[in-house]
Amino acid sequence: MRFRFWGVRGSIATPGPQTVRYGGNTPCVEVNAGGRLIVLDGGTGLRGLGVDLLSRGGAVEADIFLSHLHWDHIQGIPFFTPAFIPGNTFRIWGESKGNDAVQRALERQMTDPNFPVPLSIMGSELSFEEVVAGQDLQLGEVAVRTRPLRHPNGCLGLRIEHGGKALAYATDTEHDPEGGDLDPNVVALARDADILIYDSMYTEAEYHDGKLGWGHSTYREAVRVARAANVKRLFFFHHEPNHDDDFLDARLAEAISDTSADAFEVSMAVEGPEYTV
Repeated sequence: MRFRFWGVRGSIATPGPQTVRYGGNTPCVEVNAGGRLIVLDGGTGLRGLGVDLLSRGGAVEADIFLSHLHWDHIQGIPFFTPAFIPGNTFRIWGESKGNDAVQRALERQMTDPNFPVPLSIMGSELSFEEVVAGQDLQLGEVAVRTRPLRHPNGCLGLRIEHGGKALAYATDTEHDPEGGDLDPNVVALARDADILIYDSMYTEAEYHDGKLGWGHSTYREAVRVARAANVKRLFFFHHEPNHDDDFLDARLAEAISDTSADAFEVSMAVEGPEYTV
């Protein structure tokens, strides 16, 4: 299994010199497993992934899982060039919200006056697949497990398994503000995973200074989950827009120090490198 971060930022893209090392695009993760391309979320990082996919040559086929339909997780879709090219194939998976199926929600994003080009102009073969939180899927040799996360309007947590390896993706989730029991859905997703990508948007001080109920978590809670679930490597993810590279450096150094006695590795999600599990 191989994976690469194309977007690591939460809420809004933050390009500029102060975010250039970790990246300023909103969530998008490429996973390659069992001969399949799986994309986790369609934030602004999806544009760069699309450019790279075209440079590889040949037709593009992928399963795109949308954890939820907030803007920072879907804004890259109108700029995903491979979706406009006939011969490419994309299956888009996600939860319906109220009366809006995933397709309708994405169509609304690309309508006047918000966008000049409709979703229907995309020339690739597009299909839209409904997911219910808690559902387990089999994509060829790859298993995809889903669980509900604590976030306004809901969010899907995802676990990808192939060849005895597992990657858990728990973006946009909030923990118990009193530091009580861990969310059993998150622990289930992360149990014995090789990789846990976890929403670490705030420090504890930031979280308790007006961020309760916003649907996001902290660095400390990420570590608590990794310990409880016996994770091998933890990636802090969904970086707060105001956290620049130096701030993230400092938080990572603190976490490495705090987990020096633990068996798992701690990393900060960064755009660019490819990882192999």
